[in-house]
Formats: sequence, C-alpha cells, structure tokens
Amino acid sequence: MDFDRRTLIAGSLAAAGLASRAGAQTAPPMASKALPPGLPQPTETIDLWPKGPPASLASSLTETVNERSADALVTDRAVYGVTRPRMAVFRPDRPNGSAVMITPGGGYKWIVVDKEGYEIARWLTARGFTAFVLFYRLPGEGWSSGADTPLADAQRAMRLIRHRAREFAIDPERVAAMGFSAGGHVCADLGARFAARVYEPVDAADKLSAKPFCAAPIYPVVSMDPAIAHPGSRDLLLGTAPTTAMEAAHSPDRNVPADAPPHFLLHAEDDDVVPAENTVRLHAALKARKIPVEAHFFANGGHGFGLRRAIGKPIEVWPELWRAWARTVGFG
Repeated sequence: MDFDRRTLIAGSLAAAGLASRAGAQTAPPMASKALPPGLPQPTETIDLWPKGPPASLASSLTETVNERSADALVTDRAVYGVTRPRMAVFRPDRPNGSAVMITPGGGYKWIVVDKEGYEIARWLTARGFTAFVLFYRLPGEGWSSGADTPLADAQRAMRLIRHRAREFAIDPERVAAMGFSAGGHVCADLGARFAARVYEPVDAADKLSAKPFCAAPIYPVVSMDPAIAHPGSRDLLLGTAPTTAMEAAHSPDRNVPADAPPHFLLHAEDDDVVPAENTVRLHAALKARKIPVEAHFFANGGHGFGLRRAIGKPIEVWPELWRAWARTVGFG
C-alpha cells in the first residue's frame, strides 16, 4: 500500500491528544421503541466534520429514525435526514489491530441501522475487528455536493479512523471498507475514487489516504446504466435525467484505477432488487485492471440478507468466506 507509515503513526499520536479534549459527539440514531435486552448498542460516536459538512442544503432536514420491525425482540431501524454524519464505534474486547468501516444500505432513501450496520459490527467485534458504522448523508436530500455527497463522507471517515488509530489499538494501514446494497455503492465508489478530491481539506486528518486496505461491496449497487441499475438508487444519486457522463462518473465499474485495493464481491443470483450483473461488471473491471478480486455468486439469497436473512441458506457462510479471503490479502 502506498502510505507514509511514519506520517500515519504521527497523525494517530496527535489525534490521541486531541481526542481527550474533544467535545461531546452526536449520539447514534435512536428510535422510540424500547430496545431488546442483550444486544449491545453503541455509546461512542465520531462526528465527521467539526464545523459541519462541506456543503449546503437546499432546505432544512430533520434526522428521523423509523422502526420497521413489529417484533419486540428484533430491531430494524432506518434513518434519514442525516445532517451530522458520524460513525458509531464498536470496540472488541481483544483488538486484532484491524478495523472495518461499514456503510449500510437503504437505496439512498435511508440508511439501515441494524441489519446492515450494528449486526455486522457485532459479528466483526466478536472476532477482534474494530468496527465503525458510517451514517452518511444521502445524496437526494438536497446537498450542494450532489452525487459526491456519500463519497465525501466515506473518504473523511477513512481518514479519521487512520488519524485516530492509536485510540483504537489498530494499525492505521489496516482499515477495510464493507458496504451493502446502496452502501455497497458507497464502498465500491470509495474503492475506485479514494483519491478523487470531492471536498476541501479541513484539518490534519485530510492529509491521510482514504484508500481502504481492501473493500467488500456486498450485493452492491454498482452501475448507473439504466439497463441494470437499481432505479431508486440511481434517481436519488443522479436525478431523474442524468447525462451519460454522469452515469459513467458514478459507476464504479467504469472508474477502477490501476492501484485499486483488493476486492471481495458477493451477490445472490436471484436478487430481484439489484441485479447480480452489477457485481459481474465490477468483477470484470477489476480483473481487467489486474486487481486482486474474489467473487461469490449464490443461486439463492435474494436481496438485503445481511446476516439474519441468510440463516439456514447456503449463503449464510458468506461472512466466514470474507474472513478467510481477508487473511489471504494480509488483513485481519
């Protein structure tokens, strides 16, 4: 990886001193429903932008959390109207030195809190990984940064994790990205455009690389080609009448650089929401660039299975497949 290790470690040391003087951070998204017992909820967050996001809003937003589950023992929250993008932090009892930034999906309409966020984070921390669940701004909510809004938050989040690595007992180089559905688009876009300048630097953290050590877009939205795009994500990201240039600019399969990170790809072939062709195209683009990539396609699984909806199906092995693959690229 093309990092200046001394710079990264120095940045982490500086960040540790700053953290002790930091003010209160924005709480994680909450809902009125009582939470089930026994499920650890995050209490630690990291706000991305100390003076607010580097973009303006067309009109004011109110952060709103919807609880979509009728089961008292299962939560299924979704948040929208995020104006203070932030990460919820999950610390393992015994850190293994590696971290994963998680970008949940939600079709760019909202961000799924539990199924593609906290549940994945708990699985990772049980295996020693430090997990950061990113609540990014949604591109269809009127931000002046438009389609680059989620990428700006993802880049900033990666840099902040590295800047504060010492606080979390992680190697600043070993920070991976994992995303689901539209959050898989955020992940794949970060894997392709980690070096794109989509915001002006705000502090020392922005001197660090936003390139993930490795990336895992899971049943991801990838292409903005209307033939295979997820219509809702495409409309909210690009508007209802994007140019062909905009479609190309925001299709990660068409922007893979020669120094992209290794990728782990996963899709169910019976996905009736985001066609598996999205992952097929990203796989082909990575192979064409000779980027290390492993892809798994399962006959059954549908869309949005995460962990809970994979139980009892062959696809339930996917997290261990990712973990085994991660070891082959020196992660974890």
